[in-house]
Amino acid sequence: MNDVKETMSDLNDRNDLVGRVVELDVGAIAHGGHCVARLDGQVVFVRHTLPGERVLARITEGEPGRSFLRADAVEILTAAPGRVTPPCRYAGLCGGCDFQHVALVEQRLLKAEVVREQFSRLARVDLADLGLGPVVEPVPGDRDGLGWRTRVEFAVDPDTGAAGLRRHRSHEVVPIARCLIASPGVTDAAVTSRSWPTAESVDVTETSHGEVVVTVLPAQAGRRRRIVEEVRGVGDFALDARGFWQVHPGAAATFVAVVLELLDPQPGERALDLYAGVGLFAVALADRVGPLGQVIAVESDREATAYARENLVEHRQALVLDGRVDDLFGVPRRVKGRQSRRGPRTRGPARSPLLPERADLVVLDPPRTGAGAGVVRAVSDLRPRAVAYVACDPAALARDTATFLESGYALAGLRCFDAFPMTHHLECIALFVRD
Repeated sequence: MNDVKETMSDLNDRNDLVGRVVELDVGAIAHGGHCVARLDGQVVFVRHTLPGERVLARITEGEPGRSFLRADAVEILTAAPGRVTPPCRYAGLCGGCDFQHVALVEQRLLKAEVVREQFSRLARVDLADLGLGPVVEPVPGDRDGLGWRTRVEFAVDPDTGAAGLRRHRSHEVVPIARCLIASPGVTDAAVTSRSWPTAESVDVTETSHGEVVVTVLPAQAGRRRRIVEEVRGVGDFALDARGFWQVHPGAAATFVAVVLELLDPQPGERALDLYAGVGLFAVALADRVGPLGQVIAVESDREATAYARENLVEHRQALVLDGRVDDLFGVPRRVKGRQSRRGPRTRGPARSPLLPERADLVVLDPPRTGAGAGVVRAVSDLRPRAVAYVACDPAALARDTATFLESGYALAGLRCFDAFPMTHHLECIALFVRD
C-alpha cells in the first residue's frame, strides 16, 4: 500500500483527489464520528481512526482548495491503544456504525471529549471548571454495546430484493446477514426471513412487550399501526409503530428519571413539555405536580398529539397543544419558498393565548437541530425556576446553552448517556436555573 501514497502537491497537480491514498497523522476526535488530520495544511476528516494513529487513508470527497477533505482509513500503520477488532464484519462497509473499531470504554471517552469541545467552542463554557465533567454514562442494561437498537429502517437492494444498510454518505445498499447493534428480532424480521423484491425499504420496530411490527415502504407508507411501549416507573404509552420513540430499550425510563431528578417537580407547579411527542415527559410531570398543578404539552405532529391526549387522558390537569413550538411562542422564522430582494422572508405568528406568561418548569426535547435562539429566549421569558434540556446533538445543545447564559440562566447540571453505542451519537440532559 505504501507505494501508492501521495502528497498534497501531487494531488493538487493531478486535480483528482478522490480515490487517492495518502499517509496521515491522526489528531483529535471531531463531532460526527471522524478524527481530524492535516495534509499539507488542509483539514482532512478521517473515519475509522483514533487520535494518535498513523494511517493510510483514501480520499472519498474533496477538491483542491476546498476547506476540508473526507477520507476513510484503509491501513493502520501505528495503532492507538483503544483500537480493537470490530465485532461486526460489515464495519467500515455500511454507514451505520462509526466506532466498531474502538473499545467501548474508549468510545465513551471520545464522546465526552466531543461534548467538552462543543461547549468550549460554541458556548464558551469550560465544563470542568463547573464540575460537570463531562462523563458519558452507559444506559442501564447495556453490557457490550450490541443488540440494543429496537427500531431500524433497512434499505432494499433494487436488484436482489435483499434488505441491508446504506454505505456512509451513499445510496448504495450493503446487503447484510445480521446487524449486530440491532436486536435479533429486528434483523430476523427484515433480513433473515425473506427478501423484498417490490420494496424500497423495510421499517422494523420491536416493542418493550416483544411485539415486532414490519412496515414495507412505499406500499404501506400510509398504514398506521398502534403499539404500546412500557416505561418503568411511569406506565404504558401508545404510539404509532413508525412514530418517534427512543431506540435503546433502557433510554426512555432513564431520561425520565434524570429529568425528574434535575427538576424536582413540586405539587401545584406549572410545567411545559415542549416538543412533547406522545407525552413521555408530560405524563411524568403530571404525576408529580398533581391535580392542583398544570402541564402543557406542545407538539407539531398531529398524530403524536392524538396519542399524547390518549396517554394523558387520566390527567385532567394536562393540556396538549397542536403546533410548532416557535409558532405558538410567536417566534419569527423563515418561510420556505418565499424570497424577496432583501433576502428570505420571515413569518411572525402571534403568540398563542393558550401558553401561559409564566411557568415553574420547562422540559425541552427538540429535534437534532436544537430549539434555536428564539425559542430559548421565549422560554427564558417565562422565568421558570428550572429548565431540563434533552439533546441528541451536543453542538445544538452548546449553541442553545450560549443563549440561555445570555438570557440570565446558568448551566447547573449535565448528564450524558451512551444511548447509541458503536456510533458517534449520544444523548445529553442539561439543567438550567435562573442565575
